[in-house]
Amino acid sequence: MEHQSESTDRPVGRVRFMDLQRVNLDGFAVEDVELGLVALHSPHDPEPEVTITDGRVVSLDGVDEAAFDAIDAYIARHGIDVDVAEEAMALDTLTWASHLVTPQFSRAEVVRLAAGATPAKLAQVLAILTPGELVMAMTKMRSRRTPSNQAHVTNRLDDPLLLASDAATAAAFGFREIETTVPVLADAPSNALACLIGAAAGSPGVLMQCSVEEALELQLGMRGLTSYAETISLYGTEQVFVDGDDTPWSKAFLTSAYASRGMKMRVSSGGGAEALMAGAERRSMLYLEARCVALARAIGAQGVQNGGIDAASVAGSVPRGVRSLMAENVMVMMRNLESCSGNDALMSESDMRRTSRTLPIVLAGSDFSFSGFGFIQRYDNMFGPSNFNAEDIDDFLIMQRDWGVDGGLRTVPPATIAAVRRQAAEATRAVYGHLGLADFTEEQVELAVDAAGSKDIGPTDTLAVLSAARAISETGINVLDVIGALDECGFSVESERIMAMARARLSGDYLQTAAIFDENMAVLSMVTDPNDYSGPGTGYVPTAERQQEIDAVRQARSVDDLRAEQAIHASSLLGALGSATPGTDPRDVVIGLSPAVGRDIWRTLSGQLVVDVVGELLAGLEEEGCVGRLVRFNHTVDLGQIGLAAARLAGSGIGIGLQGKGTALIHRRDLAPLANLELYSTAPVVTPELYRLLGANAGRHAKGMTPDPARNPYTDEAIEARYHTKVIALVALERLRVDGSGPEALSMEGIR
Repeated sequence: MEHQSESTDRPVGRVRFMDLQRVNLDGFAVEDVELGLVALHSPHDPEPEVTITDGRVVSLDGVDEAAFDAIDAYIARHGIDVDVAEEAMALDTLTWASHLVTPQFSRAEVVRLAAGATPAKLAQVLAILTPGELVMAMTKMRSRRTPSNQAHVTNRLDDPLLLASDAATAAAFGFREIETTVPVLADAPSNALACLIGAAAGSPGVLMQCSVEEALELQLGMRGLTSYAETISLYGTEQVFVDGDDTPWSKAFLTSAYASRGMKMRVSSGGGAEALMAGAERRSMLYLEARCVALARAIGAQGVQNGGIDAASVAGSVPRGVRSLMAENVMVMMRNLESCSGNDALMSESDMRRTSRTLPIVLAGSDFSFSGFGFIQRYDNMFGPSNFNAEDIDDFLIMQRDWGVDGGLRTVPPATIAAVRRQAAEATRAVYGHLGLADFTEEQVELAVDAAGSKDIGPTDTLAVLSAARAISETGINVLDVIGALDECGFSVESERIMAMARARLSGDYLQTAAIFDENMAVLSMVTDPNDYSGPGTGYVPTAERQQEIDAVRQARSVDDLRAEQAIHASSLLGALGSATPGTDPRDVVIGLSPAVGRDIWRTLSGQLVVDVVGELLAGLEEEGCVGRLVRFNHTVDLGQIGLAAARLAGSGIGIGLQGKGTALIHRRDLAPLANLELYSTAPVVTPELYRLLGANAGRHAKGMTPDPARNPYTDEAIEARYHTKVIALVALERLRVDGSGPEALSMEGIR
């Protein structure tokens, strides 16, 4: 009879399970050209074209000069190299694409031609590159040879001591730029000061930014409290520019204002911004971003922060959107600008999607792989959560190690973290007190040093922060005041580091494209450290010292480390009594131990002591009226061979094999080595009760019974990667004890 099921709208269990996964918290859009929800190609994107008459661009991507909008006009006048434009535009798209990924075609030549290409041309080229080709292009095209990284350091309370402690920690981890912002605009001077002091406590040469309204940001820079800016936003349509009361000319003026005052500056743009503001004009995200990047080159900025930025989740909502974000970064590099490659906005709640968006950029290397790795916890990031945050720092460090790539960061020992946090908090407390800004207590210092985030420091006086910020503004406190306060309060190292940054402002070397300071205050830039990748075996490779930093994650353990951990649990039990002899009692069951048990191994993978495991096995045997004997076998590390050898010594013909890691089995003297009776293969999750059951079942076998076999416990924990390296080290300890000597009887006194 055919089974009839009642129709229902409720999805089946597998679909209900899928619906619960975090990726379904994301938003996904159907492509909609009318709204600009299209990543790489829109039918309304113009065809590449340029007409030059008497050295003047009179037509650009199909628009005649008379119809130019403000963006077209600025690019036409300042963003197209007319000397190479005809050559660049004559190259077909596939030839252009091959230039980007072919080592034989130099980076310098790509840059030369890109200067004459229109936005539509570069967008068309980059749209056809596959993800793998984008990685190759980025590897070749980034401007600075040495990759680097930028951190976000903020908190919900604008607490100066916590800001300073976190800035110092970020600097110690290797971030060469630190960006802060505020939940309360008026707090900005205090936040900038706290992060300036904290960064200096962590490392020399860390560039500082306080991301706020442009006029205030420039004022903070002129006082020397910050050293770079990147919040000068560009957009790909004139309407969105107008909505923000800006034009390309006003942005060019602001760019020159920063540079003339010794501040490094980059502009910000990113695919999806125009769609987010309902001003995409039916164009693709990549084409609109191509206009922004051309504009960045035209106004004289040294670099671009792009790759979605605040609209990353908009780009990520459409097909091939994440691919377009990386294409934006490569486009910046083609224009010979510094690329600060996004990843500073959470584009997904899915860990896998977050990683897939970021990993190709880290593999390829960028001037800055993040324009803001959230070095604080997600809840404390006043920019909004980054794509990676403090929750992900260990993952990122190990990701560097996995691939052998340099993402700019290093592992810092816990004692060093504590020390730099304390130094930063104490220095900040001293400066605020010396300058009459605020008085912090020793208890507040201790809380900031220990805190993982602002929730750990308890209630704070937010008006005190506001008062300090107002005092900084009204009294005109500048970097020289800070330097003097640090020196007078005994913080000479921090004072000299900030002074070195102030001196560097006078030379202007760090205004070069893609400039950072290394920890010796040397400027690394496109000029002093140019990317020289020209194919396999060339380009940036970490030095041996740097590779050691990358590899030395705090979780790594050696055999010596494991030996030391095991030695903590060593005892006088399981002492050797002499050679083991065959038994004659039909209730005699031998428990065979592996070579290092009772010598180097005292604790199993589950965390139980070996003597306790043995005690459970003996108790189980006793429950069945059998007698257990302990014998250590020194000729092999193989559990099957150990169990079989134990069975052949036992009067009952039944033996138990136990490795130091906790794997156990029951064997019989007439079976092949691998043909055991029962086996616990998942040592990490075997409980004391299960070991006792194994002992009891061995006793039942000894009595000729057929017991219900003990079942392997199973959870996904049992086979997780966390155990594999420890198993290798444990087996290495076992193998070092293999010497071919005969079996040893061991003492059982005191075990049960």
